Amino acid sequence: MGAIIRGLGICVPENILTNAELERMVETSDEWITTRTGIKERHILPKDSGLHASDLGAAAALSALEKAGIKPEQVGAIIAGSVVPDKQFPATACFIQEKIGAKNAFAFDITAACAGFVYGVNLASLLIDSGQCDNVLVIGAEVLSRVVDWTDRNTCILFGDAGAAALISKGPKDRGVIRSLLRSDGGQAGILYLDNILSDKATMRMDGKQVFKLAVSEVSKVVKDTLALENLLPKDVDLLVMHQANIRILTAIAEKLDLPEEKVMINVNRYGNTSSASIPLALYEAERDGRLKPGMLVALAAVGGGMSWGCNLVRW
Repeated sequence: MGAIIRGLGICVPENILTNAELERMVETSDEWITTRTGIKERHILPKDSGLHASDLGAAAALSALEKAGIKPEQVGAIIAGSVVPDKQFPATACFIQEKIGAKNAFAFDITAACAGFVYGVNLASLLIDSGQCDNVLVIGAEVLSRVVDWTDRNTCILFGDAGAAALISKGPKDRGVIRSLLRSDGGQAGILYLDNILSDKATMRMDGKQVFKLAVSEVSKVVKDTLALENLLPKDVDLLVMHQANIRILTAIAEKLDLPEEKVMINVNRYGNTSSASIPLALYEAERDGRLKPGMLVALAAVGGGMSWGCNLVRW
């Protein structure tokens, strides 16, 4: 049997932070942000909100389950990724399990930052291939606004809050996850990191130039390498859904893969960088807008702190 993406769900805060509002908060401008990142707005939880990452993740998970026609108690495992988890422990996935009533699922978190969803899809497909689970929830749940330095114009313009989930289930062998390839380089840990969240001064730190350089070179390479393992080429890809970091990274990788605009999913302009939630959020919108059709070859690719990166090939 195959491991298919059976249902997608999202939960984004209603509150929107525009570039115009950021102009009043930090020395920047709509033109400066747009030309460098492609971002026009991002969804942000209000400062006085009592919601946590698990709340966004749970709402997204319930939406994905409803779409798939699967009850929470039919879920065998929950895999969650979050840069800002509810607590140091237990896992945010455990909080999500309780909130959605998935009483038969085991739950755990993965720490791969923005690459969390790609890593999670790989793990989910292995659980299904082994026969251990029939249904696995892979969730990205992020409240990045709580660890952004709002005085640093190089980072505060980038990030948004969101929850997004994919239900991965046992399905036809000719569909679903075909191949995954994951990579890490701990020697690059210093170019993108968040200090211990228990610290009052924990904020995101990033060397933008080095992140850009690694992202463009390594993500384009891992996509090519994953395709090559299946005797495929970039031209065979029907849709590339990447982690929505910024428009420059997205377009540079697409150019390296020689993929036209219509084969690349982009929604970073409306959500910003939502870390592990960005790929399932983009997938949700691609399916909603009719850009995903049965039989399509879809490549999911991401890079995140670690540095960690990877690619999943999926037959839709």
